Amino acid sequence: MDNNRASRPDKGPQPPTLPPAARLPINRCNLPSVILGSLSYQRHPVALEIDGVRALYTELFTGLDAVERHQERAARFMHYMAAHLCLDHLEEAGLDPGRRVKQRANANYLRMVRGWSFDSNGREGAVLKSWVETRFGLIARHHAGVLGGRDSEARHAFMRQAAAGIYATNAIEAQLDLLYTYCQYELGRQHPRARHLTLYRGINRIDEHEILERPGPGRCLVLLNNLSSFTSNRERAEEFGDYILTAQVPLAKVFFFNRLLPGMLKGEDEVVVIGGVYEVDIGTA
Repeated sequence: MDNNRASRPDKGPQPPTLPPAARLPINRCNLPSVILGSLSYQRHPVALEIDGVRALYTELFTGLDAVERHQERAARFMHYMAAHLCLDHLEEAGLDPGRRVKQRANANYLRMVRGWSFDSNGREGAVLKSWVETRFGLIARHHAGVLGGRDSEARHAFMRQAAAGIYATNAIEAQLDLLYTYCQYELGRQHPRARHLTLYRGINRIDEHEILERPGPGRCLVLLNNLSSFTSNRERAEEFGDYILTAQVPLAKVFFFNRLLPGMLKGEDEVVVIGGVYEVDIGTA
């Protein structure tokens, strides 16, 4: 008999981790995808930081520390983005004004998130989901349908659409890095003692999501797409389906929300959430 094995206590079933097919082996943040995408992370979150962003933009966040009003912080952030990334003077960023790509160069972070709000399965949605893949190592599972493995035509179409969305833009991925980092800064200012937000998502069928386990009546462990829309208003969620998913979402997994910046999203209470394994409650609308 293995005496060491016999003496070890039974720890019981372990919570499911992020499936291998839903993660990349490397990313560009402070936690590997297998951890940040796990159920354990949802229950016990810590801060997520994209490599080098806070260090590169220290002066922005140091300056914001002294600003009390959210509206003024938002205005300063937008001014900083425009000035330091030459968003209003694209020729200074290297754009040839005679080329036909100028329209694409105007595709900045604000247009990306507005495009998501209108159609998360469009080109802007592909760019944002691709950005989550590279920064957090969470592979997109859905985009205008189920995405198969790396060799599937749906996956190739998604990658082509994301590449087309990034082409001829002015450092759009760096813009999104700074947007996420500012969102996290602002959430920390507005919710200094919170680690989660209670958010809601309206659905018509539970099989719209990948179910990993059903731990009890009205509860599921689901694998969310690497980027998904929720709302902070339950009544708003009821407009989008017959069933409501209720999730405790780590603040660190909020990419952006409509009240972060003026004129950002059309939905009054939309919150865009980075995916992984989540335990959710399911109720009727």
